[in-house]
Amino acid sequence: MGSIRSIFFGKLLSDIRESISGSEQDFTHGSIRRAILLLSIPMVLEMVMESVFAVVDIFFVARLGADSVAAVGITETIMTLVYAIGFGLSMATTALVSRRIGEKEPRKAARAAVQAIIAGLGVSVLISLPGIFYPVKILSLMGANEAVIEEGAVYLSIILASNGIVMLLFIINAIFRSAGDAALSMRVLWLANLINIILDPCLIFGLGPFPELGMLGAALATTTGRGIAVLYQFYILLGGKARVKVKLRDFVFDIRLTFQLIRISLGAIFQNIIATASWIALMRIIAIFGSEVMAGYTIAIRVIIFALLPVWGLSNAAATLTGQNLGAGKPERAEKSVYITGWVSAVLLSLIGIFFIGMPEFFIGLFIDNHAVVASGATAMRIISYGFIFYGLGMVMIQAFNGAGDTQTPMWINFFCFWMLEIPLAWLLAIQLNLGENGVFWSVAISESLLGLIAIILFKRGKWKNKKV
Repeated sequence: MGSIRSIFFGKLLSDIRESISGSEQDFTHGSIRRAILLLSIPMVLEMVMESVFAVVDIFFVARLGADSVAAVGITETIMTLVYAIGFGLSMATTALVSRRIGEKEPRKAARAAVQAIIAGLGVSVLISLPGIFYPVKILSLMGANEAVIEEGAVYLSIILASNGIVMLLFIINAIFRSAGDAALSMRVLWLANLINIILDPCLIFGLGPFPELGMLGAALATTTGRGIAVLYQFYILLGGKARVKVKLRDFVFDIRLTFQLIRISLGAIFQNIIATASWIALMRIIAIFGSEVMAGYTIAIRVIIFALLPVWGLSNAAATLTGQNLGAGKPERAEKSVYITGWVSAVLLSLIGIFFIGMPEFFIGLFIDNHAVVASGATAMRIISYGFIFYGLGMVMIQAFNGAGDTQTPMWINFFCFWMLEIPLAWLLAIQLNLGENGVFWSVAISESLLGLIAIILFKRGKWKNKKV
């Protein structure tokens, strides 16, 4: 028995090492469970690195004062547009590249990758112009006072002007992931974060030989970290070190392929915008019940989002496996991959949910020492966590649709569950039925659970298997 256990754990450790160092496995053959493991571990770590970026910036900028934090907050709010477009283009890239890789057409995959890069750069130019020429006006329109504008104008200008770097990070990492090079995406964000962590305090506070630049330093640190990471991405792409090998001659505009990419990406972009807008609407309802309730709800949501990161990694693995196996003409293998990933996600989130339901005060109390805020945040966390099993399944199913190139189905699911159900239900329960903030919390649990159930039903119908991309 002991030898069997040692063999099992030895194999598991070997697979973990392979997943982090980079796997050469063809994910359209062999064990599906091993494929999920090899893809999901670096994807989970990539998602964690993505969240670290925002935390590091706020941590150091907070030392400059409330006005500086407000400027970063406003800039991040504006950047949600960039993130939405980047997410949409990255999902379209995943659908096209993974399908071509599954078809064993690496040259076509490279051409699709290049069109995604060109499209991302084209959109980023349009977004950067207002940031370069009108940063003060943008901050003013967002309600910033004179102190915030003075602190944040240069920060907003640099971040928006360099939004193309963010686009490329999204898109090129999607190229790596969809080809099966998930470890490369992970390393790219490790590099970006390491540089940002080092440069942030140096450039903000003037440590060592560096000048003290304040908010300008924060913007330069973030942009430099991401910029060097993008250069590393191009080094991998053009150097033939990835499964998708891009040549300089591939950088030719293909209008047919670009329109196909944009068509697929629009559904994914609106998925993101619909979800973001719904959270803003819920926050507006929550605001009626006071700042302590808002603070508790905000902390609870941040903790929950962090807990969802492993499932996001698993969902991205499901998207890659769906696209590659459809390309290989193996829809049944694609379907089985999604079901296995979905149930792993559901079990994982259910276990996390048990802790959140049983001891939510502990998790909220890690962030703040205020009884009213902790009580409100704990109630939010407990109620929302009741639907975790459905969230795990739903997130995987939604990403599987996206990986198949069917971004319209998740868009309409989001529209119905968030705008037609969640927001009206929150208002009805909280205001009309006098449940207060608990009504908002229940609306989240109900709508997110229904989203998971609808996604499972539509996935079972199997129309996604016939999606041509």
